[in-house]
This record gives sequence, C-alpha cells and structure tokens, in this order.
Amino acid sequence: MRKNIFYLNGRFVPEDKALISVYDLGLLRGYAVFDFLRTYNFKPFYLKEHLKRLLNSAKIIGLKHNYTIDNLEKIVIKTLSKNKHLKEAGIRIILTGGYSKDFITPSKPNLIVMITPIKSLPKSLYRYGASLITKIYERIDPGAKTIIYTDAVRFLEEAKGKGAIEVLLISKDNEVLECTTSNFFIAKENAVITPTTDKILEGITRKVVIDLCKKNNIKIIERKIYYEELKEATEAFITASNKEILPIVKIDKIKIGDGKVGQLTKFLIKKFQELTKTWS
Repeated sequence: MRKNIFYLNGRFVPEDKALISVYDLGLLRGYAVFDFLRTYNFKPFYLKEHLKRLLNSAKIIGLKHNYTIDNLEKIVIKTLSKNKHLKEAGIRIILTGGYSKDFITPSKPNLIVMITPIKSLPKSLYRYGASLITKIYERIDPGAKTIIYTDAVRFLEEAKGKGAIEVLLISKDNEVLECTTSNFFIAKENAVITPTTDKILEGITRKVVIDLCKKNNIKIIERKIYYEELKEATEAFITASNKEILPIVKIDKIKIGDGKVGQLTKFLIKKFQELTKTWS
C-alpha cells in the first residue's frame, strides 16, 4: 500500500517518518492550533477560508509565526500534489508552539500538513437522520480551533455508547451553542436558524450553508437558540467538513419534527452536493 506524504517544516516525508520531538509544546501543553478541510474533485474546498481561520486561531492564543495565507496555500497545494494516489483527501494543518526545553516557553513553531483518505459516514444517516445528546459545557476561546479536545473526546465516547453521532453543547443559561466538532442549525416556521458566532467556532461549512440559504431565498437567521426551543423545531441538522450537512431527528429524548429528515434539509443537501460536484 502506498504511503501518504506529509509536510513537516519544509520537508515532504512519508507519514511514518513525520516525527517531532517530545519537547513540542503541542504535546507538552496543548499549545497548538489546527484546521481541517477536504477535497472535492481533488481540489481543496474553501482553502483560503480555512487558512484564514487557522491564522486567526493562532492570533487568539498568541501563537507567533511568520506564515501568510499565500505561502500556506502553496504548501498545502504542493503537499496534496504528492498524494495523487488518493481519490479524495482530508487535509489537516497543525501549527504548534515549537520545541521548549523549559516545557513552557514557545519557540520556532512546527508546521505539519497531513493528507489522509476521506472517511465517509454511512449513507443511512443522511437518509434517516442521526441523533445528538447534550452536555452543559462552554469552550475556552471558542473562536480558536485548538488541539485541546479532552472533553470532546470524552463526550463523543459517551455519545457513541448512546447511539448518538455528536454532542450538542449547552451553556449554563440553557443557550444552544455548537457540537463538539460541528455547527448546529434548526428549521422553524420556514426559516433556518443557527446560533450567533460570539460563543462558537465559526465553521466554514456553516458559512456555505448560510450562503446557500440566501442564494435560494430561504430565510436564514443568526440568533440565540435555547434548549426548550428545540421542542418547537421542525427540522435540525449539523454541518462540518467531514459531515457536510447531516440531518438530526432526535436530541436527547426530544423528537425533532415528525422524526424524519425534513424538506428544507433535503433541499440544502441537494444544493450542497451540486456545489461540490462542480468544485474546481
């Protein structure tokens, strides 16, 4: 089997040779940011937007570097070109605080670009819908996509045990926020509603869906959503690079609408697929 090629600090190496020191601050202190996107027709989907978010994440946590969107874009494209054995690819970009001999002080950052096969979810989830469980939890620096996923890993393991695909995070004030690795939407009274971005990570697929709604004359509202309002939702779905638009038919014990994938969700999935099929 042909090995995937990764980028590591100026070198292109087989994935099993992409090694960094145990002194890296990403490992020692979780001081690192990342972003993830995928290809369609082997072309990166909204690459500049993902790179912009990566650099904004670094800015939020004070991770200093000399990278720009332009040179990062060139690195990603070149790394992708060395993995043409893949039909489609996931692209994970990681920027760490660098090696630290005193275990706390940042140094020259490490940049890693990982190219891996795309793992698709079962088609049945899109046909019949998936379920969520909820947790009262708010992320620190929600606008930054950091590698700190301790609670997310724990929550997702619990979700799997309960037959759910994701965990919907709720604030102490019962405000619906986001999922551990996805953004959240509901449909109600012929409008699509999604939480505002002040307490969540602004997803790129989320932006695409908002644009699709506007282009197709679907009323889209960004506002606070509260847990009790979920009982009034006629449809719900989550969005992410690795999930696209995934219908949700149950949250905890709440049945969403009639418990089936709704027409608005189906329409948006169709429009999203039309976009990705012609992506270049």
